[in-house]
Parts: sequence; C-alpha cells; structure tokens
Amino acid sequence: MKRILSRLAAAWLVVGQIFLLAPTVVAQSKVDQLTDQQIQDFVQKAQASGLTESQIEQAAVAQGLTPADVTRMRERIAGMSGGQKRPNTRDTDVVRQQQGELDRRTPPARRDSIVTNRDTTRRPAVFGSSFFNNATLTFEPNLRIPTPRGYVLGPDDELIVDIYGNASYTYKLRVSPEGTIRIENLAPIVVSGLTIEEARERIISRLRLAYSGLNRPGGGVTAQITLGSIRSIRVSITGEVVKPGRYTVSSLSTAFNALYQSGGPTENGSFRSIQVIRGNRVIRTIDLYDFLLRADQKDNILLQDDDIIRVPDYEAKVELTGEVRRPMTYEVKRGETLRNVLGFAGGFTDQAYTATLTLRRNTPRERRVANLSPDELAAFVPLNGDRVTVGKILSRFENQVQVLGAVFRPGEYAIEPGTSTVRELIGKAEGLREDAFLGRAILRREGVNLDATNIAFDLGKIMRGEAPDIALQRQDVITVTPLSELRETYAITITGAVNRGGRYAYADSMRVADLIVQAGGFAESASPSRVEVARRLKDDTTGINSAQSVRLFRFDLDQNLRLRAQDAGFALKPFDVVYVRSDPRYEAQRQVIITGEVLYPGSYAIREKSERIADLIQRAGGLRPEAFLRAARFIRRGELVALDLREILDRPDSEANLLLRDGDSLEIPKKTELVRIQGAVLNPATVNFQRNFELRNYISRSGGFTERAIRRKVFVTYANGEVDRTRNVLFIKQFPRMEPGATISVPTRPVRDQNGRLSPGERVGLYSLFGSLVIAIATVITRLNP
Repeated sequence: MKRILSRLAAAWLVVGQIFLLAPTVVAQSKVDQLTDQQIQDFVQKAQASGLTESQIEQAAVAQGLTPADVTRMRERIAGMSGGQKRPNTRDTDVVRQQQGELDRRTPPARRDSIVTNRDTTRRPAVFGSSFFNNATLTFEPNLRIPTPRGYVLGPDDELIVDIYGNASYTYKLRVSPEGTIRIENLAPIVVSGLTIEEARERIISRLRLAYSGLNRPGGGVTAQITLGSIRSIRVSITGEVVKPGRYTVSSLSTAFNALYQSGGPTENGSFRSIQVIRGNRVIRTIDLYDFLLRADQKDNILLQDDDIIRVPDYEAKVELTGEVRRPMTYEVKRGETLRNVLGFAGGFTDQAYTATLTLRRNTPRERRVANLSPDELAAFVPLNGDRVTVGKILSRFENQVQVLGAVFRPGEYAIEPGTSTVRELIGKAEGLREDAFLGRAILRREGVNLDATNIAFDLGKIMRGEAPDIALQRQDVITVTPLSELRETYAITITGAVNRGGRYAYADSMRVADLIVQAGGFAESASPSRVEVARRLKDDTTGINSAQSVRLFRFDLDQNLRLRAQDAGFALKPFDVVYVRSDPRYEAQRQVIITGEVLYPGSYAIREKSERIADLIQRAGGLRPEAFLRAARFIRRGELVALDLREILDRPDSEANLLLRDGDSLEIPKKTELVRIQGAVLNPATVNFQRNFELRNYISRSGGFTERAIRRKVFVTYANGEVDRTRNVLFIKQFPRMEPGATISVPTRPVRDQNGRLSPGERVGLYSLFGSLVIAIATVITRLNP
C-alpha cells in the first residue's frame, strides 16, 4: 500500500511540474504551447518516477487536462522520440520547396513536355473523406450512458455497490492492477476480464457471505451494482491513416471513435477493408460505406486494451463525374460492378443522359475511351483508375409541337397518332376560338441547318377540308392570330360634364345614353341639350367638304337620358368622342374675403363677373371711421398687389378698381402713426409720424447715415405695398414723401477687404465703366475728325 501511495504522489508531482513549466497551458488547455525542451524535461522526470503511462495520464486528467490534451501530449512525445510525424503545413511547404528545386534542375524543354502530358483535370473528392475533415465534429464517446451490455472490466474501472433494504451501505470499488476488488471483511474478488453481468453475479454471490438473503425473495436486502468511473485503454492505429500511432482512449470508445481521432484514412487508405486486430487475430473488418450510406453500425464495436486498427491500401478507386447525385471518387471491392458504384453515388440525376456512359480507362501505355450502354452496367467490373462520365440530356424535345393564339387550349403537344397534322392538333387544343382569324395562320419550322422557316396557310380551308392537311414535324410552332390583334383596340371616349369621363371599351350597338351611364351620369353642370359626337372620317364622306376632318352629330337629351324620336336609333362607332357641354350660367360659388375696418368683415360670394373692389366695400357696409385707406393690402394668389384705395373709392371707374377673382383678400387696417427706419443708419428704430417731417428728418432721428450707406438709393415702402425712391433732378435730390406706416430703407455698400481695396466685383464694374468711357470718347473724336 505504501508503494502505491508513493507512486500516486509521484504522478501528481510530475503533472504538477507540467503546470509549473507552462502556466498558460492551464488557462488555455493547449499542449501546443509547451516547448520541446519542456516536453523533454517532463519525459525524463516521468521515467525517473517509475510510473506507468496510464498512471501519469490519469493524474493529468485529474489536474484538469482534457483527453484531447493527453492525446496531443502523447503525439508530441512520440514525434520527438523518432516516431512517425503528423503531416502539417510545414511538411507541405518542404515538399513544395523540394518540387521547386526539382523544377529548377529540370531543363526547360523536358519540363515543358512533362507539363504537357500532366493530367490537370481536378479530381473529385474521395467519398467518405469529408466525414473525417469536419473541424466542428468531435465524435467523442458518450460517457453519460448506462453501462453497455457485455462491457469487459479491467484495471482502474470503478464499481459502485449500493445495498439497501434492512441494511444500507455503499461501496466504491476500483479494480486493482491485479484485476481484483476488495470488500471489507471479504476475500479479494477477481473481476478483470469479466463482463459487467458476470462480475455482478460474482460480487453478489460473495456479498451473501455478509448479507444473507441478498437479492432473494423475502430476503429484505437488495444490492445494485453499477459502473462508476471508467478506465482508459491503449489502442494502436497503423497503416494508411492521417495520424498513425498509439492512442489513449476511453474504455467506452468504439472503432469509429478511434478512427476519427486518428484523422481517418489517407488518400491511399481503404475505407472499406479496415481491420480490427485483437490478440493477433482479425476480429472484425470494417466497411465504412455501410455506415455512410445506410447508417449501419454493426462494425462499430467497442475497443479493448491493446487492440490494433489497421487501415490497408485501397484496391481500386473509380471516379464518377457528370450527372450523378454525388460525383466523387469511390472505392470498389472485388466483385462489385459499375451498377454498385452508381448506387454509391445515389444514382442518376433527373438530367442524366443514360443512353450511353463514357468510360476513360488507363492502359499500360496510354488511355482509351469506351462507351457503355445501360445493359452493360450490371455486369461491367470497373478497374482501378477508371473514370466514368455521365452526360446531360439535350435541351430539346424529340416530339414536341406548339399551338399558340386563338385556340381554347394553347400549349405544347406531342406528335403521336391522332396528333400528327395541323387539323388534328387544332382538335387536340379543343378547337378554334370564335375570334380566330382563319384567312392566314403561320407555321414556324426549323430547317435542315436549324434556320427558321415561315410557312403561311389558309387555316379555314384546312379546317373545312377544302385544302390538304399539313403533316407536323418536331419543334413546329403554329400561331393562330385573334382578330383583336389585327386591328386597333376599339374604344370610345367621353369628356365634359359627366362624373367619370375617360376612355371606355367599345361594344356593338352602344348608344350615347349607354356611354353616359357608364361614365356615371351627367354632372350637375351638364346641359343635356348640348351633347356632341365627333366621328372619324373613313369611307363615308358624303356631304363633307375637303377641309373637314371629322363628322359632328348633335343631340338633345333629357334628364332621363332619352333622345328625340329621330335620334333614338343612333349607334356609336369605334373611336367616337362624346362631348357633354356645361350650362353657361352654372358655375361653382367663388368668394373673396374682406377684413379689418369695415362694418361687416368676412367672406363674400362674387355675385357677378363684373363685380369690383369698390362694390365689395359697399356690400361690407362701408368703412369705419378708423379705417386707414393708405395702408390697405390687397392679396391675389398669395402676392401683394399695391393699390390706392382712396382713389378707387373716389373714382370707381378708374383702372385701379380691379375686378374680383376667386380667392382675393382685402385687408383695411386701422390708422398707424409710426414710421420705421432700417438699413445703413446708426440707430435703426421705429419713431412716431410727424406731418412736417421729411425723409432727412427721420434719418437724423435714427442717428444719420453710416459710412457704408448708399444715400442716393434710399427708398420708402408705404403701408399698402407701394415703393418710392430718391431721385436726382438737375443734381437736386428729391426724397419720397412721408406717410404714416411707411418704412425707410437705406442700402449698404458691400464690405471691402482688410486693405481697403475694392472687392473683385467692384473692380470689374469700375474697369467696365472706364472701358465704356474710353470707347465713347474715341467714337466722338472719330466723328469730329473725319
């Protein structure tokens, strides 16, 4: 016992040193972070401790390493000790470098011939290889399952014995390296090599020495034996696998688990003849196709300690390309035929050309091509390197014809007995529609060189038997044109005082009243006695002079849409245009608005078309005493119209008395006694109006002009919107008159740059002025000196 405890402590010490050597491994769980020197130190200390590999690995798992980390550690140790190395990208780079050196040593002429004869066709993937190349798949055994039937116990397995009933006790028993378990006060029990069912019977039999009546009727005591923690086993994987070597796996691992952990077969490895060797005897040959194609796990057996999985070379591989469901490379066993290989590929696609398959086969000297018929597939045995290509069917039909246009069932039809001529095809399409044009149908036919040929024929005569029928050929297309496509679309138009004017479909015998009903009837403004119809001139031009382009008809209807007796039989024709006039005295109400200082402000309807502004003020009760006429504002369509309301009232016949229009607005405010000064003055302000003040007096009250004021362009805006500006008459300035409510505006000169120079725009204007003066002076001088 002391020796066992000392070894266990040594194992914990060695594993603990791993973590001390590479503390980042604990956090990242990546053995790849360890250096080669750290691995060598670990191996030396493990050998010096005298521990077995199994004991060290169990201690590593207990310290937190995953089984994958343990496996990776074993691979690192095996690689450093001279074992077979796992292929990686570095090895691939070395191979590429060697190939590059070989290319450099090869003469150019020879290298060209090698490249020319090289098969550059991209080979399809090997069926089943993707199963082992999935980086997201772990394929680890499930350890949280009931103990499998037939599980064979071995050293380090743990058994849990639960006793309940009249006695209660739980034993946790681990199988010793000698293959025994020990229960208190009982002799050791040998269980190694027994199945779980056999060990259960042996343990219960031994426990009956301490618990009489155990697991017997009426005994009162029951024992249940289950498997606790399981042991690890060592299996070897050899042959054509990606990562051969010796693996530590769970005792619940199966052959598939180990194969996946080794990376699966290589490009030369067999997927169908994998051997499981136990005790120097092949106990199972695994065919992975059974699992991949049919999900059959009969070969997925549980592994035991020291089992060997051998992946031999494949015997034969066949490539399937083209129109098969899984175009890939398949391994073929002896005795299998090409039909079996097609079954592996899932069979043909719906576009496959199955009449002939193309075989490319390697001979001792070159390649040869063969064609295989469907009858040969069941007996044809493929050889290694064969490449079978399944073509695609042509995008054409061998017996298709089409009929389009004015038949009841247009579409595609097959040339067959009963549908081999034009007349039979029309009958197959349920016959001709009533609007079919029988005088000329079109048959489009492909010529010998696939050029289209147009054949016109009298369909009516063929249908009546008056002309010989036409035999159909593959890809023929017959078009029967409807009458509606041989003319303009018939329509009539109604416009004017109707509720839904517009364009309507024409029908035979349509009357004016019918069209008015379709248009929703007369509008309220309609004048039924003024309905006109304009008709195009075509054949009947009797009584029409040469300058007239349409014929006009006038009708008188009543509100019940009845025509006079002499017009009752008038029928419309295609493209007629019907006009319904409006009553000249009927129109929607128009209104204007007057607000401000009148007795009755508000909205007023325009009574007659000649009503003017003075009439509106009179209808509003006249002006209030506070009305300020000079500030009246007249708005039309959103724009201010300047007018003198005093002149309009004094002289109603003046041109300023405008006619009223719908939406006009007149505002008459109260009298204001203010004047506003703005712009280039020292103190823009609003001041009271003084009758004896002129414009210059108001400028003085605002502090005077600024330095950049343009004095000659001062203007005044009056309350009614009129504008007046300063004028120069014989070098004497005449300022606008001042009124209450006026606004004085003083323009400002543009700002010059910091150096006091003129702005570019000012300079251009000045140069233009000087140039004009020079030209004018030169012209005068020229005229004075002829």
